[in-house]
Amino acid sequence: QVQLVESGGGLVQTGGSLSISCAASGRTFSSYAMGWFRQAPGKERELVAAITRSGVGTLYADSVKGRFTISRDNAKNTVYLQMNSLKPEDTAVYYCAARQALYSSSAYRSEAEYAYWGQGTQVTVSS
Repeated sequence: QVQLVESGGGLVQTGGSLSISCAASGRTFSSYAMGWFRQAPGKERELVAAITRSGVGTLYADSVKGRFTISRDNAKNTVYLQMNSLKPEDTAVYYCAARQALYSSSAYRSEAEYAYWGQGTQVTVSS
């Protein structure tokens, strides 16, 4: 079982930057592939970025490529999402997700593939 706790959300102006974190419990964090998802009001939850268990492989939604960076520190049981050049359409609740990775190269796009979820952190980008 993994417990995930997000932090670092808040209010930022258009064009600004924000970094959010997700701390995981447990001693096997390095065996989990991780993902960041977001859900805006009235919309479905969508993938933002995902990372392999080693951190070598990453993937991003087209809408955030070149602006967001996912990373992880397995020694600290933490995954990060650095968000730059923020836009009002990035406003959402951001969720951290985890699952056991089948392979070292595995990164997962689908919400249904993740077993564990955090409670979410609000990110609001003002125009």
